Amino acid sequence: MVRYNEDIIEEVISNNDIVDIVSQYVSLKKSGRNFLGLCPFHKEKTPSFSVSPDKQIFHCFGCGVGGNVIHFLSKIESITFRESLETLADKAGIVLPTIDTGKDAKFLELKDKIYQINKDVAEFYNELLYKPEAKEAQNYVKKRKLGNKTLLAFQIGYAPNNNTLYNFLKEKGYADEEIFASALVKKRNNSYLDSFKNRLMFPIKDTRGRVIAFGGRVLDNSLPKYINSPDTPVYNKGKNLFGLNIAKDANLGSIIIVEGYMDCISLYQRGIINVVASLGTSLTESQARLLKRYSEKIIIAYDSDGAGQAATLRGLEILKNVGCDVRILQMDGAKDPDEYVIKYGSGKFNLLVENAISLVEFKVKVLRNSLNLSLTNDKIIFLKQVAKLLKDTNSKIEQEIYIEKIAKEYSISKEAIYAEMNKLNTNKVNNKVLEKNKALVSKQKQQDISNGVQKREDVLIQLLLSGNKEIFEQVKNKVSEDDLVLEVNKRIINKLYNELETEQYDINSFITLFNDDEEALGKITKLLSEQNGFTNNKKTIDNIINLYEKQKLTILKNSIIEQLNNEKDKEQIKILEKELSDVIIKLAKIK
Repeated sequence: MVRYNEDIIEEVISNNDIVDIVSQYVSLKKSGRNFLGLCPFHKEKTPSFSVSPDKQIFHCFGCGVGGNVIHFLSKIESITFRESLETLADKAGIVLPTIDTGKDAKFLELKDKIYQINKDVAEFYNELLYKPEAKEAQNYVKKRKLGNKTLLAFQIGYAPNNNTLYNFLKEKGYADEEIFASALVKKRNNSYLDSFKNRLMFPIKDTRGRVIAFGGRVLDNSLPKYINSPDTPVYNKGKNLFGLNIAKDANLGSIIIVEGYMDCISLYQRGIINVVASLGTSLTESQARLLKRYSEKIIIAYDSDGAGQAATLRGLEILKNVGCDVRILQMDGAKDPDEYVIKYGSGKFNLLVENAISLVEFKVKVLRNSLNLSLTNDKIIFLKQVAKLLKDTNSKIEQEIYIEKIAKEYSISKEAIYAEMNKLNTNKVNNKVLEKNKALVSKQKQQDISNGVQKREDVLIQLLLSGNKEIFEQVKNKVSEDDLVLEVNKRIINKLYNELETEQYDINSFITLFNDDEEALGKITKLLSEQNGFTNNKKTIDNIINLYEKQKLTILKNSIIEQLNNEKDKEQIKILEKELSDVIIKLAKIK
């Protein structure tokens, strides 16, 4: 792990206000000196996610996650600490120093080379699309009625039906290691083979506009119809979305997500620009968070076949869990958005977008289609499942609106739905009581085991985190890492002592030492977020030191007593009794 100069870390943090960054993902409300919101890292109904503008940290008192602005962006975007630092530095116009030693430097250099290779290859493919040998690709583009503006916007290209990339990239000066790491060329039996051949090419770009991968469509009826780049050092298909680099700037209040490249491109061609496509995988939590960054209203427009409906259901839950307002576009008369917009035009497609149904309505519709409501058993199943769906809605008003609509549409009495929901609510209350009792028992056991140790250790660390050198000098020779009981606190105190020995101790730089230790990171931000409430820190430290001294002497006393019980030699017994007497006197002197 590269540890940047503390001045650089501090500069990046100070130029990226944590409240501004977090507000792009979480709805925050002022609460005293801090801001509160619903945690984006776990599901909760009561806000426990705190952001401190004074300390420039965040902490969730529910799940325990915490850190500074760099950690937040890293976690929310599922990127590395360095990538987060790089993004925030770029946002603030800060030039990061070049690292020229170690494995990390080589890896970063390799990533930069792959970005450049992808850029060069995208331009190479795009230029080929306009040449005579790309006749088949040109015919396909004309057939799909794609204009030059669209071709340029997506940098669509053509991969020839031969192996030309290796020589092209070697002439550009790239090393074999870099070429193979891009996954655009493979070596087989001393031959160099292009990964994409005779395909229409779609460069995949990140939100910064960098080419990170490619998708390719066949120009005949061969299979597979589409192939995509595998994961590389610059690309992970579960963390990116095709077209987001364009859709993010649309500012239309929503983003439409479709299944395929051509769905996205075809809609763009017809003036619908707030569209992205998933990359040959089910929607992931990382993709959902990425979408939410640019719009909370997400409209799913997957294919109308069975696989598309199943993908829609999976995507709905993920988007809902990250806090998106999810809608589902209903298409009749076409199998996918591409076919629909070509067949009926953008006006009718926009009407579908406006009339996209809610998550509850879609789930009820899918449920209805799986059952025969003329059968009594199926009607009972339908009623019970509908009640389960409705009990999780956000408000009574929503419930009443849905109950009214469902009762009317599916010929079920409102009273029957309410009765089934009341049953579920009663069971829910009983389950909550059982869970609460279990939690209380678990908490009591924890308290019995810790016997106040955790509180003492937390107070010690909390006071040392302030960077007060007088407190540190007072403590360092009296309380060691081995005196602590909790493992997480041992790890924190070990690094804290090392940092406090230096003249450059800085809390933000110290926090970054725990980038790979979420438990410690959460503990530190929790302690920093809490007010210690002590009017006299010196007296508090004196009390803690005395407790640790008493603890050591008590352990020593018990050890001597145990030795005395087993000792037979009279002379040795006298020595042990003297030692025991000295320990008891010392214990008596401790207040």
